[in-house]
Amino acid sequence: MANKNQNKTPEQKAYDQFEKKHEMKRPVLKNCIRAFWVGGCFCLAGQALTYFYIYMFNFTEKTAGNPTTATMVFLSMLLTGFGIYDHIGQYAGAGSAVPVTGFGNSVVSAAIEHRTEGYVLGVGGNIFKLAGTVIVFGVFSAFVVVLIRTVIMMWGGS
Repeated sequence: MANKNQNKTPEQKAYDQFEKKHEMKRPVLKNCIRAFWVGGCFCLAGQALTYFYIYMFNFTEKTAGNPTTATMVFLSMLLTGFGIYDHIGQYAGAGSAVPVTGFGNSVVSAAIEHRTEGYVLGVGGNIFKLAGTVIVFGVFSAFVVVLIRTVIMMWGGS
């Protein structure tokens, strides 16, 4: 790293100092707080949906997770389509991307971005460009966990 600075011209060194002087400082603590409370609100909404499915449709706590996840993904896709989720993402950063709602946002935003190229080659070819890795690694890791659990069960584990 020091070798790079030695090879710079005086103009480049002066520009580096100018850049450091005028660079905006990132409000890390403020961004963390925003991500925390927005992500928490998403989780609170998910928990409220879980209780809704339990009390209104007689799901158990174990079975209410699937419709809750599907509903949260659908709502995030709907908000992305209306352009609202982009504003939430700008405000909250990772707080909007980490929950399952970020998956729905990534799928729909890729579809919206490539819709001018047509439905087959544009939307169909690019819709899972970003979310495809999440799906692949999710399926693979689920396979590995089930394989480990099966081996443990075969050896007499509980």
